[in-house]
Amino acid sequence: MPTPHEILKQYWGFNNFRALQEDIIQSVLQGRDTLALLPTGGGKSICFQVPALCMEGVCIVVSPLIALMKDQVYNLKKRGITAEAIFSGMHYRDIDRILDNAAYGGLKFLYLSPERLTTELVQARIRKMNINLLAIDEAHCISQWGYDFRPPYLEIAKIRDLLPKSTPILALTATATSEVVEDIQVKLAFRQKNVFQKSFARANLAYVVVVVDDKVKKAIDIIKKVPGTGVVYTRNRKKTKDIAYELNKQGIVADFYHAGLTAEERSKKQEDWINNKIRIIVSTNAFGMGIDKPDVRSVVHIDPPDNLEAYFQEAGRGGRDEKKAYAVLLYNEGDKESLERGFEMSFPELKEVRQVYRALGSYFQLGIGSGEGESYDFDLIEFCKTYRFEDQLKALSCLKILEQSGWLTLSESVYIPSNVFVTVSREELYNFQIKHKDIDLTVKALTRAYPNVFHQPVNINEKAMSHFLKMREDELVLKLQYLDKEQIIQYTHFKEKPQLTFLKERMDAENLSFDHQLYKFRKERQRYRIEKMIEYCEAPRCRNAMLLAYFGQKDGKKCGTCDYCLANPEEQISTEDFERYKEKIAFLLKKEQLSMEQIVESFATTRQARIVKMLEYLLDEGFLVKTHGKISLK
Repeated sequence: MPTPHEILKQYWGFNNFRALQEDIIQSVLQGRDTLALLPTGGGKSICFQVPALCMEGVCIVVSPLIALMKDQVYNLKKRGITAEAIFSGMHYRDIDRILDNAAYGGLKFLYLSPERLTTELVQARIRKMNINLLAIDEAHCISQWGYDFRPPYLEIAKIRDLLPKSTPILALTATATSEVVEDIQVKLAFRQKNVFQKSFARANLAYVVVVVDDKVKKAIDIIKKVPGTGVVYTRNRKKTKDIAYELNKQGIVADFYHAGLTAEERSKKQEDWINNKIRIIVSTNAFGMGIDKPDVRSVVHIDPPDNLEAYFQEAGRGGRDEKKAYAVLLYNEGDKESLERGFEMSFPELKEVRQVYRALGSYFQLGIGSGEGESYDFDLIEFCKTYRFEDQLKALSCLKILEQSGWLTLSESVYIPSNVFVTVSREELYNFQIKHKDIDLTVKALTRAYPNVFHQPVNINEKAMSHFLKMREDELVLKLQYLDKEQIIQYTHFKEKPQLTFLKERMDAENLSFDHQLYKFRKERQRYRIEKMIEYCEAPRCRNAMLLAYFGQKDGKKCGTCDYCLANPEEQISTEDFERYKEKIAFLLKKEQLSMEQIVESFATTRQARIVKMLEYLLDEGFLVKTHGKISLK
């Protein structure tokens, strides 16, 4: 059996592992269930790819992110490692072929979306596979305490019954609170607790919050002052284009990126940024997954995300080379209102959720009792226009509730290229060409451009083929579809829309069941996350210490590099001190109303400057109220 260091050197060209990687790998090789918490850019994929290559058999990797699966499969194949991915929207014959390769063909890595893992087809083939490791990426999705809960993840533990008892699970995530860490291990039926956690602290990354009205102007100022490549995040697709335009006007080479672009456009923009042809990419949160560009010097958020997990992950794309980088969040009073408004919209009335579900059945022409396991191209804008849902964000929130209740799953936009496979012999194909002269040139072009088409499905480019044949692309597609209908070839036209998959058979909307307690719990958790995001933007404390405390690192020291620490070198308040002082202030005010001076004098002289700042903050936040010069609890 090759050693992990030999594998690392052979396939990745590295001599040494990063911090914690080797410990995690050894834990897996010892057959222990393992949870690995490594921040964005911490090298999570190495932690399952290396041990899987050390052992005989195939590694199953579960991930909800199709783009990330495709990216990892592409990178493994580039290194000469056999890998495939199965996800929503793929044709049955492609799924069948990949599963056969995993069972009998020496496939090393099989990537599966969670909803595919639990289908009867996949489970039947898993029984025939020699599985050496079950790796669960984005493991926080299994926890209802987390910000991205996905019900299909709850079914993963059942797969253990199909595997040899010695097969370990490796769960990986970049963002998990202490509650989520515990929950992951319970939900995946860990045989014993076993967590490897790298500190969430990023000493080279300076966190900054700037309160400002003209955010675009401020973003331009920051980018001009901080040399090197960067990312500007915004919630709105239109704003990505507008901001990129303003940056270019200022002589900053920039481009925009969002999920509404074609796969070809997204790939081109991503490559241009990675190769430093453009300096700044202005994007929605669709950008960044799986991109390991080490020299990003600035990450600027025009709009705050609605949770600290997302912010930490996006900000963490800066400074992966461990050199100085800046994570800047631009904030104003309007953002607080926007976050609170977005929260209310995220939890519509259940009658509205039923309306959207009923419309889905009509949209896809599904009868009651049908549709389970079926995937469909889904265009939210077209759907909303068809059924007159005027508020697209509310309709999307309804879909998310249906998803979190286990009725369906909605993937991100995914590009699945066209593919062709000749199903007849060369002789039969030749005879067909003789009888169908109008299609002869198309067949010749296909077999010459893609000689392997007789042996396996191959990806084709209709645009290039139609250009070569001097015909319109839609005309070529019709000819290929005709060949498919005549059972000469198997032809699957490309897709690049989000995929909506029904996890259960369609029901009458009035009979949809929802767990009301769970719905209430999720709403409370989301309210908590919104409050913590606002607190991060507004509280007079070290930004780094607040982030570390949120993720369960209570010993977070003041960083000395965030905007608060730099502005208040003598008045920094640690997270622990803040909570302790807050408790004492509450205790004093339970007895009677006091003036600010009376409260401040209750503390040691060396602490009084800090307490003044704390009282100002607690008054601003509404924890305390001031009436006629006296302060009381709200």
